[in-house]
Amino acid sequence: MKAIWTFIQTYLEGIYFPDIKWADVLDILIIAYILYHIFLWIKTSRAMTLLRGILVVAVFLAFASIAKLNTILWIAKNLINVILLALVILFQPELRRALDELGRKNFFTRFFKSMNQKNNEDKGISDRTIYELVKTAVQLSKDKTGALIVIEHDTPLGEYINTGISIDAVVTQQLLINIFEKNTPLHDGAVIIKDNRVVSATCYLPLTDNGSLEKALGTRHRAGLGVSEVTDSMTVIVSEETGEISVAYKGELYKNLNEDGIRRQLTKLKNVKEDRPSRRIRKKGGLQVEQEKK
Repeated sequence: MKAIWTFIQTYLEGIYFPDIKWADVLDILIIAYILYHIFLWIKTSRAMTLLRGILVVAVFLAFASIAKLNTILWIAKNLINVILLALVILFQPELRRALDELGRKNFFTRFFKSMNQKNNEDKGISDRTIYELVKTAVQLSKDKTGALIVIEHDTPLGEYINTGISIDAVVTQQLLINIFEKNTPLHDGAVIIKDNRVVSATCYLPLTDNGSLEKALGTRHRAGLGVSEVTDSMTVIVSEETGEISVAYKGELYKNLNEDGIRRQLTKLKNVKEDRPSRRIRKKGGLQVEQEKK
């Protein structure tokens, strides 16, 4: 037995055991967490397609290095700074979205909560506002009147509010229907709701650059989806051609909604933490299509 133990000690003496401290373990966990979310971000965004192109270029440069193609290597070496700048420009929408999502994490929300105590009871979306929005969407759908209604959540929409005409009025069905009435000065563009008040109309929104969307979708749907990709707002969309009601939220478009479906989507903004994911039946062209019972 003693001989066996001596052999084990002799064998282990030749193996290097690094001196691992708690700081090293924490360092590894933080890096693993960051890398996991970077890969997750790449997988769920347009960055995956661009990454494939970068890998093709990297393989080509590796081949040039092995084959000693000095001219190509010299050009690549002198263009490295330009390439890095080009990558930042190409990934700008994805980087902005990732940083915006990071800023909406709960620990940041709790940290800055003390800075936003003013009128907390008026923040978010109330039951009355949801009731008025549902009635408005249903009526506009029956009349086949196009509409685009954006509800602000945590991310400020000031840059889009400033592009429209200031209103500052309580949310009511009569007001919204009057705004979107055809051939009226305010019907074109989006209405933005903030703190349960209509703050602006005829607002311009960013269009989505998602190339997988159905070609049948018009500018309203692309604008509603576009603003949901760069903010945490929710947009109610009524198609002028079909009267179909859709909701855009967090880069997803929920189509074919009836009255209950609209109410369920709007309720997400009232208490996001308690919401469960909506029932998704099929995915088509980058859209989350939710079929409702009529």
